[in-house]
Amino acid sequence: MSFYLDPIFDFEKALAKYTGAPYAIVTDSCTHALELCFIYSNVKECQFTAYTYIGILMLMHKLNIKYSLTDERWSGEFRFHKTNIFDSARKLQKNMYISGQFQCLSFGTTKPLEIGRVGAILTDNKDAYEKLSMMRSDGRNLRDESWQKSQFIDSVEYQSKLTWGNQRHFNIGYHYCPTISDCKRGLELLKNFKSSSQTVAYSDCRLIHISNAS
Repeated sequence: MSFYLDPIFDFEKALAKYTGAPYAIVTDSCTHALELCFIYSNVKECQFTAYTYIGILMLMHKLNIKYSLTDERWSGEFRFHKTNIFDSARKLQKNMYISGQFQCLSFGTTKPLEIGRVGAILTDNKDAYEKLSMMRSDGRNLRDESWQKSQFIDSVEYQSKLTWGNQRHFNIGYHYCPTISDCKRGLELLKNFKSSSQTVAYSDCRLIHISNAS
């Protein structure tokens, strides 16, 4: 039996197979993928290249993570030192997965596989896979069939019984799930995709100052 959420899981399986990762979790963006990894890993401090997207610095401030910037030049991906987390937004290659790491992919505009939006997390940690999958979906276990069935039931009385599926306990989650249509597009694009690792010139983030809005 097929369900309307299947394209999400199918895209995850295809990404895992392509990259050599045991598990993949798709999200609505790479920045949100990174955010989930930092939260899951309870990161308090890290160090990374100054030549990156400004959104990465904003994420550090959002999560209250102490950070320092380096002169490191990179291609395809870079590591957040003192963690096992990689920003792999500019890389998508066959068997690229590094054992024991979280590698966060981007499928945004100008990225190797350009969907327009969507990100993903590669991991070999089953506990992380299960928890991150629920974190990105408002704490829901989307693999519970009752979640999927309840979407198309017209009866208000029946929906009132099924609207929470079989799940009653929720850990804190986030509205970071990608759309079904984006996952379908990703699946189609991946079929004919050729490996890519991009080198992009980012401005030096040490030249800017970030303050809290007030």
